[in-house]
Amino acid sequence: MKGYAMLAIGKTGWIEKETPVCGPLNAICRPIVLAPCTSDIHTVWEGAIGERHDMILGHEAVAEVVEVGALVKSFKPGDKVIIPAITPDWNSVEAQNGYQMHSGGMLGGWKFSNFKDGVFGELFHVNDADGNLALLPEGMDPVAACMLSDMVPTGFHGAELADIQFGDSVAVIGIGPVGLMSVAASALRGASHIYAVGSRPNCIQLAKEYGATDLINYREGDIVEQIMKKTGGTGVDRVIIAGGDVDTFAQAISILKPGGKIGNVNYLGDGDYIKIPRNEWGCGMGHKVIAGGLMPGGRLRMEKLASLITTGRLDAGKLVTHRFEGFDKIEEALLLMKNKPADLIKPVVVINW
Repeated sequence: MKGYAMLAIGKTGWIEKETPVCGPLNAICRPIVLAPCTSDIHTVWEGAIGERHDMILGHEAVAEVVEVGALVKSFKPGDKVIIPAITPDWNSVEAQNGYQMHSGGMLGGWKFSNFKDGVFGELFHVNDADGNLALLPEGMDPVAACMLSDMVPTGFHGAELADIQFGDSVAVIGIGPVGLMSVAASALRGASHIYAVGSRPNCIQLAKEYGATDLINYREGDIVEQIMKKTGGTGVDRVIIAGGDVDTFAQAISILKPGGKIGNVNYLGDGDYIKIPRNEWGCGMGHKVIAGGLMPGGRLRMEKLASLITTGRLDAGKLVTHRFEGFDKIEEALLLMKNKPADLIKPVVVINW
């Protein structure tokens, strides 16, 4: 079969690979809608997880089931399904401990385009199909549903990690597609003031639509100074980091109130250390908590988040700004994500076989 792959750090291309084999608990799927991710960019062009050779990329997809294993109970060939970017091993001890995203070791639930071929192939393999596939709800736009693979659950996990409570003030640093979903999740969880940090006009506009009350443009001055001024010098109750780099944590700590929490869902592609400013952290005693997490993944997560779309509480389709038609457009869509033109939020590739 054909797939679009990472050939080496800094190099991608089309390759031919053996068709994946379906085990008794697994499924083989054919993509219907695909979306490239900034994570693919970190992986290929920054070498964030090390060298990979001839590994098919991609981890965001809506697909059709082609084959299921003999022990799969809930799915059959022909079903249209949402594929989560994180596909845990649900019988692992890590899953039993509540951290299924780390099944088999840290980040072990992140299989696609990490240590296993991803979804940018004519066919792809899904482990533990009953636990990791979710039926596409009747009438749901597959393009919007593709945002449920990664953008929605990752952004929402930022709000969970920050433990947002009713009336909390929240700063969301980075309002690309993940950060925009963090803004939406903060609003749904009852945040009062939501300070969205970004600069691109279309992201700023969409952040407002998703519930941001204040927009902080980092091109117009230091974001710490801007947020501290807006909060009368007190800072915010919660911070979600959905963009930036290893130095962003210093800013997050500086704007966080004592007793506050930081939820990081940003994939740090480079840098060896995260620096925490000593004084702003209360000399180590400020009760400022940092939690960084990979989104949980799995079927239930997809089903619950899909219900937010079907009930009209969330419009994830607004994230999509660029649409390509045809399997052969994967490369063009990925390079668009790499180059990030000003009007880009999220591209998708729609495939009609």
